[in-house]
Amino acid sequence: MIRFNYNRGFAHFYHKQARGSADMDKEWNEKYSQQDLQRLRGLRLMDDDFMSKCFENNIECAELVLHIVLGRDDLKVEKVETQHLIKNLQGRSIILDIYATDHVGKQYNIEIQRADRGAGAKRARYHSSLIDVNVTEPGDKLENLAETYVIFITERDVMGDGLPIYHINRVVEETGKKFQDEAHIIYVNGAYRAQSPLGILMHDFSCTDPNDITYEVLAERVRYFKEDAEGVAVMCKAMEDMRNEAVMDERKDVACRLLKMGGMALDKIAEISKLSIEEVRMLASQKNA
Repeated sequence: MIRFNYNRGFAHFYHKQARGSADMDKEWNEKYSQQDLQRLRGLRLMDDDFMSKCFENNIECAELVLHIVLGRDDLKVEKVETQHLIKNLQGRSIILDIYATDHVGKQYNIEIQRADRGAGAKRARYHSSLIDVNVTEPGDKLENLAETYVIFITERDVMGDGLPIYHINRVVEETGKKFQDEAHIIYVNGAYRAQSPLGILMHDFSCTDPNDITYEVLAERVRYFKEDAEGVAVMCKAMEDMRNEAVMDERKDVACRLLKMGGMALDKIAEISKLSIEEVRMLASQKNA
């Protein structure tokens, strides 16, 4: 197994068996950009792209977070997906950071939000509503609607009351009784630090070095993507794909703005936007649909 050697600084590696570090440096530098390796070292579980990879199809990691946040250890996750797309044909679709289902069919959406504006009340409501739509089929009885949890883990205390965790549930105002719709929204204060399971979990989410992570199941997952040859390759490929996707989105945006202005030949738009003529024709057809 090839690992980063953090004690030797920038982009150094060693082989467990025996191999010259200079040869390894050369091989690694030829494979990956220094920018990607530098960025990888600084990633944390509080960064949603990195977290998505760490939690991808990983039931143990999802169970650990849910056990701690919900304060229960009897929950068994049956399925976990990351970057799960929920389409809304009438409006805006969403991509869920982590989407899990437990052994009794309850649904859990865990969102990592570093920016306060990405964790507003209306966003939480929208996530909850689309999950409800996504888990129902025509003819389903609404009284059998699955219990849902939308959990926002935010880098700062977005609620602003200095608490480690906030539970939002509907109540009947006149009586104070709970409105049993089984739709729950939870905000976790990522800045919370204490010698408690939740405080330690939030500490772990902020660590860049897997050796500083307390919960071993998280430490091993982070270590895989930061120190193991296969995991590093996956992360570097993911970062390259994100860059390419961002470039393509920018080119499409340029082409769409030119199409909206009108009066310009499609081949000229392709030249300016650096898209193929086929891609421009497709955008034009979508615009006119």
